[in-house]
Amino acid sequence: MEEIQHTHLDIRGLKLHVAEIGKGPVVVVFLHGFPEIWYSWRYQMIAVANAGFRAIAPDFRGYGLSQEPPEPEKASLMDLVHDLLSILDSLAIPKAFLIGKDFGVFPAYQFALHHPERVSGVITLGVPFMVPGPDTFPHHLYPEGFYILRWREPGRAEADFGRFDVKTVVRNIYILFSGSEVPVAGKDQEIMDLVDPSTPLPNWFTDEDLTAYATLYENSGFRLPLQVPYRSLREASSITDPKVQVPALLVMGEKDYVFKFVGMEEYIKSGKVKEYVPELEIVYLPEGSHFVQEQFPDQVNQLIITFLNKNI
Repeated sequence: MEEIQHTHLDIRGLKLHVAEIGKGPVVVVFLHGFPEIWYSWRYQMIAVANAGFRAIAPDFRGYGLSQEPPEPEKASLMDLVHDLLSILDSLAIPKAFLIGKDFGVFPAYQFALHHPERVSGVITLGVPFMVPGPDTFPHHLYPEGFYILRWREPGRAEADFGRFDVKTVVRNIYILFSGSEVPVAGKDQEIMDLVDPSTPLPNWFTDEDLTAYATLYENSGFRLPLQVPYRSLREASSITDPKVQVPALLVMGEKDYVFKFVGMEEYIKSGKVKEYVPELEIVYLPEGSHFVQEQFPDQVNQLIITFLNKNI
């Protein structure tokens, strides 16, 4: 991956890290989730660059090699939208395709709603379009030990994660989130307790990969990642009747634990999600987990490149 170039841009008072490869006139911006980072797009960046596109993958503010804001507890999902606009402006990019994974779906779609003239299309992996706000993962519909509710609680995840080194935390989350069940802790458990230390990594995730992730999170820590997304998901969007008017693709692994969220499978498979994203195409990968882009890179790369070529 030595051909991927790394720079820092001055964005809204912070130095944000951006990985980049490719010289094509059409730009593809990759937006990571958690516990991911620019590195989670390593296969896709090289593939789209080889297909003639320019690939850009930032580390969100406070993640990886990007600078943390002075008051991380005040960061919001909309900060990521504003950062993305500034990144495109800084690089003189008038329009781009956006590819979001996990919570990276939120800034991708919010950007498309606020700045549709800057977006050629949206691809999301592992999470469909969702309306952020107070009703996102409401307490009364989920058990008390549901991981998102636990991580919303100030100090809870910090204490849980703090019992382990960073590499173990990332390892545990990758193991948990690559399963088909929603991580839910018992009354006297924390989320990290759900992983047996003897459990192996998924066979598509190497020790080298784990070291790369751990090094980046050792640099940034988890302070900002716990704020965005987990403690900022309930902030309502300023757009009250969202309609995403660009071509879109959703790629879901059939074994993704996200399908077990309350109402999620019906929302996706019934087509209700298309009320918000009318031009949405949905593709299911039968053995896919929440990390389909790392688990099945060749299949995901082909889906992405086909979508890009169709919507140039």
